[in-house]
Amino acid sequence: MWWLPPFTCWECRPCISLSNSSTMHSKLLQSLNSEQAKAVTTIQGPVLVLAGAGSGKTRVITHRISYMLARGIPPASILGVTFTNKAAREMARRVRSLCRSRTGGLTISTFHAFGVQLLRQSGELLGYRPHFSIYDSGDQQALIKELCREHGLPEDPAEVRKIAALFSRLKTEQQGWDGAGEAYRALYEAYGRRLKLLNAVDFDDLIRLPRQILKNYPEALEACRQRYTYMLVDEFQDTSLLQYQLLRLVCSSSRNVCVVGDDDQSIYSWRGASTVNIESFEKDFPERLEIKLEQNYRSTRTILRAANELIAHNRGRKSKELWSAGGEGSPIHVALPEDEKREAELIAEKIHSLSQRLKIPLREFGVLVRTNVLTRALEEAFRRENLPYRVSGGMSFFLRKEVKDIIAYLRVLANPDDDVNLLRIINLPRRGLGPKFLETAVELSRRQHCSLYTALKALEAAENSPLTPHTADVLRDFLALVDQSRGMILSGREMARTLSWLIDEINYWGYLLSEHKDGNLAKWKYENVMSLVNSLAAYEQDPDMIEPSLRQYLQQISLNSQEDEEDDEADRRGKVNLMTIHAAKGLEFRVVFIAGCEAGLIPHARTMAENESNLEEERRLFYVALTRAGEHLFLSTPRARRWRGTLREAAPSPFIDELPREHLQFEEEEETVAPEDATAYFSALKDKLR
Repeated sequence: MWWLPPFTCWECRPCISLSNSSTMHSKLLQSLNSEQAKAVTTIQGPVLVLAGAGSGKTRVITHRISYMLARGIPPASILGVTFTNKAAREMARRVRSLCRSRTGGLTISTFHAFGVQLLRQSGELLGYRPHFSIYDSGDQQALIKELCREHGLPEDPAEVRKIAALFSRLKTEQQGWDGAGEAYRALYEAYGRRLKLLNAVDFDDLIRLPRQILKNYPEALEACRQRYTYMLVDEFQDTSLLQYQLLRLVCSSSRNVCVVGDDDQSIYSWRGASTVNIESFEKDFPERLEIKLEQNYRSTRTILRAANELIAHNRGRKSKELWSAGGEGSPIHVALPEDEKREAELIAEKIHSLSQRLKIPLREFGVLVRTNVLTRALEEAFRRENLPYRVSGGMSFFLRKEVKDIIAYLRVLANPDDDVNLLRIINLPRRGLGPKFLETAVELSRRQHCSLYTALKALEAAENSPLTPHTADVLRDFLALVDQSRGMILSGREMARTLSWLIDEINYWGYLLSEHKDGNLAKWKYENVMSLVNSLAAYEQDPDMIEPSLRQYLQQISLNSQEDEEDDEADRRGKVNLMTIHAAKGLEFRVVFIAGCEAGLIPHARTMAENESNLEEERRLFYVALTRAGEHLFLSTPRARRWRGTLREAAPSPFIDELPREHLQFEEEEETVAPEDATAYFSALKDKLR
């Protein structure tokens, strides 16, 4: 996950002088409707903003921060928290644009980046040194695999992923110890001890440990409360139980907290998000002001009526009725193709037609699916039609092997006690420190209860070393390389140049050539490595970085790779956007296609099998999909789909039945189907599949 560092300067002063604050107030409020203005100007006390889809919540948050600064509130006392790197970047960009001046000390970050900040400041209270490593999912699974080996448990990748998921649920308190998990209790405890020994944390620790510090150490809590007397939280419906508890600890004294969210768009329960947090906020802050943002600035009235009618089937929600001052718009088209291949062809044809006839750029088309497996037929059709497209969620740059190899070197330079990354680089490229040597070193580290690096130093210094003279020389050279590089790069000066020198010193280019017979592939991978060097150089030269450091850079890319986000705006500019509904949250398109609107997919059969109560979240997911559309919305429900090579009849999603029929236009190939005929078709098909 990308982290936006707090804005810092030598003095904490509002970005706009008070002498012209009244003029600034007027300008800030001109573009807001009455409810938005109320949310912006009520800056004392708790505020709950229920912001419907497309209601301008980002505008409210950024204008609220700017208004607070204009009123003389010190930037350093404001903490803005959101959930994604992109949202944090956008929030910061808009605030800077509104203020048109320095915003020294203002903190805008993700929850996890805020957790990192607290851990850097107070982690020593729990026994962590400030330069701890952040393990991504790959590092975490490598450590679990090693511990499984020690405990005599299966080490296969599927089992390791299952254990990692269990540990995550335990840490985030989504589940407790039960019969199924009890067998892993000893492994879980060993995992925690080993992380601390390695001075490392995993992603869940970035919320769990800061909460632990603030709960158990009053001085740390008081320091945090004195620093942050105003707090804003975006996408509040996506907060987990632990994140809400962290928020409550920070702001329960000042009570100046504004949370903005929409329970109708809560679609991340599998990540620990809970709509119950809205109820908890109401209970913990009974004096709150509640504001509803219901005016939609994105979609036509037709789309909004359909979305309102759909979501009204959910019980226990905070009632909202989205409306628009815009036009009625065209009806929602429902296509009934014969199978998924024809569905993909129809979508490709329609995109070509609309883009040419209405002059809509390809970037304004969004094609949404429930799961990634449904993209195959669409991609094939887009290729046949020469339709440029982009699939969201590809492998992150920072997760490519060659990039992770070099990052592993950087992690060891930042924290030599990081066993996982030290094991990765110790014989990469091959230098003669093979399995037999590693077995000796790892056994010594276990016996002495120390990190692997400490064990290597002991082996190097031992008078009666068990190593052969050649191995001892190789080890000495390796440790000298680490120590020399570490001294050069931790100075914070010319880090990119040091990294480039290190890459040459280990002859990584030669290693790539030896590993890949295809010279072009080796060259491509080496260019990725050089891109990492360029990334570090750009970080060093960033004017917002007052004191750039290797550890801060690694923290930034650790959070990036965890979120696994590729946000290549240049790539997106001229291409159709193909993505899952989950990935589309927060985005908007002039034209949206929702493919695979059939029973078993929407709602998803596996999700429903896990718990029937998931029906409401599946409906919220469909609601999110509908409300991504601005002008045109197309739904498609194939009459048959191939499953494992067999063509099977498919039934339409029951959610289509919950949409207002007067706003739907059913189409079967080129023929328009009357609503009563479509109803009869749906009923007959459902009866056949019962």
